Amino acid sequence: MKAALGLEDGRYFIGEGFGVEGETTGELVFSTQMTGYMEALTDPSYHGQLLLFTYPLIGNYGVDRENFQNSRVWASGCVVHELCTQPAGRSTLSQFFEEEGLFGITGVDTRHLTISIREKGTVRAGIIVGSDDGEEAVQLARSAPDITTQALIPEVSCKEPWNMKGSGPRVAVIDLGVKKNILQSLSHRNADLHIFPHDAKPDEILACKPDALFISNGPGDPVQATGAIHAVKNLAGQLPVFGICMGNQICGLALGGETQKMKFGHRGANQPVRYKDGRIAISSQNHGFVVMGDSLPEGCQVTFTNCNDGTLEGFEDEYLELFCVQFHPEAHAGPHDTEKMYFDMMMRRLV
Repeated sequence: MKAALGLEDGRYFIGEGFGVEGETTGELVFSTQMTGYMEALTDPSYHGQLLLFTYPLIGNYGVDRENFQNSRVWASGCVVHELCTQPAGRSTLSQFFEEEGLFGITGVDTRHLTISIREKGTVRAGIIVGSDDGEEAVQLARSAPDITTQALIPEVSCKEPWNMKGSGPRVAVIDLGVKKNILQSLSHRNADLHIFPHDAKPDEILACKPDALFISNGPGDPVQATGAIHAVKNLAGQLPVFGICMGNQICGLALGGETQKMKFGHRGANQPVRYKDGRIAISSQNHGFVVMGDSLPEGCQVTFTNCNDGTLEGFEDEYLELFCVQFHPEAHAGPHDTEKMYFDMMMRRLV
């Protein structure tokens, strides 16, 4: 099948389609990870986005369902340079996309697109599978809504509270699109997890008598997560509060800080972060918004910064017992530099 990728700035690229015929739109973003493409595609934080992989060959080990971060693919579409058609031992990514009714394009210059996004910033884009009409793909891109205007969180959050039983501290989790491996990292430390929808009220959360509150990752603009912001505002100081990715942004907003949309964000498994004591770790990240460190109130300390651009990658407030990071310590397929650091710290504070 022919396929076309159009950008809102008028450029378009012709390639081969995979998946099913049709069209899709989203914010075009790139990830620099070399493995874990299925974990990325099934990460709810990519909802509303077209995911471009900078690594040139994607699909080389097939579809590893055991490592999905959610039950379905949330990225609106996939852009790759070369798609592997003969992986060893598993079904192909192309077969999976066809079975699941998904949209992808291969055979485009992803290096050129990545450099363009880094220079000009993220853009709205459209993919048409089954047609090589680039002009139509451009018009499709221009019709797409801006990601800051979309209410994406209700679509990825659980609809009802549920429980992952454990013998350790009870942790209330606000699900803004939580990744499976976050829950597994907590569960492996015997946490008794009570997972709540994005709009859970503080009284509903307190009813399970939690020892701590945890705010998950999620898609889109953090200011859209009004329920979670309200919960943190009301519960910080009553309970220890922890957050990862969007959870970091929610906690910043709840304390009166500000967030800002980044030019092209941080997405990939090779992002260096510097801890407050000078140590450097390699982290996995997926975010397009950032907390402005100078907007945080007195009492907050920046704990991690990005080595590349100096942006905030984590902060804490010891008085309120609030500890957040912007990166993903739990990341599958890695790296695991900060998994023990963050989750062991969390459990030590609850026992």
